[in-house]
Amino acid sequence: MPVRPQPAVPLRELALQRCLPPHQAMDQPTLTWIAENRPAETTRTMAVPDLPIPLLPDVAWFAREQAADGIHGVRHNARVCVLAGLLAQLHHLEPEQSAALCLAAAVHDCRRHNDRADLGHGRRAAAWLSRHHPDVTATFGLTLPVEVMAAASTAISLHDVPYPDFSSTQASAYRRAESQTDLLKAADCLDRYRLPLPRWWPDTSRLRVTVPAWLHGVAVDLMLHSEQARLDGASHRDALTHACQIISRLP
Repeated sequence: MPVRPQPAVPLRELALQRCLPPHQAMDQPTLTWIAENRPAETTRTMAVPDLPIPLLPDVAWFAREQAADGIHGVRHNARVCVLAGLLAQLHHLEPEQSAALCLAAAVHDCRRHNDRADLGHGRRAAAWLSRHHPDVTATFGLTLPVEVMAAASTAISLHDVPYPDFSSTQASAYRRAESQTDLLKAADCLDRYRLPLPRWWPDTSRLRVTVPAWLHGVAVDLMLHSEQARLDGASHRDALTHACQIISRLP
């Protein structure tokens, strides 16, 4: 497998210089720094043998071609899908609700225009899903009721909006899809260990669900192993498969 070329300036250095570009991708120095500086409490001590199968969004679903391989691209969405599936198990969601949550996670960032805040990207992704859900569900081999898909779309539309910032309309929509929204926000939060500065790593005080400590270790290892595999030349799918195989075994 060909090793992917590295940028002239690592993402972490660009973040320290406050000059991150619109489109950002993982590089070896940044990933190595994250691995060496992960919080001690995220050390994984258990195997997770029954990981949910990651759903990988199609590269063509992304609003910008370069976004698919970036920090909000295919692998991020797929990892959030796995983490959402684990949270769904912990919170005893019904099978259809769990499947819809995983689908929402798999496409929640696919309509981003850039890797900065990009306000409104959740709303754009939800609107995109409402137009393309037959193709999306078919790609993932799912058949879901209309009302379950509606809750998934609401969760996507709200995932990038802090709870205190909900408008009255958004608050009303949230009440109809609380579980889906809360769990998608939590799963998305857990994958923030990929970001180049620790102050951007998960802050669970912003969430409305409890995240067990062991899941942080899973999130870090899932990110580290999938990103390393991709840097080593693996495809998106092979990178996720490799990482999931490692998580399913003891450290």
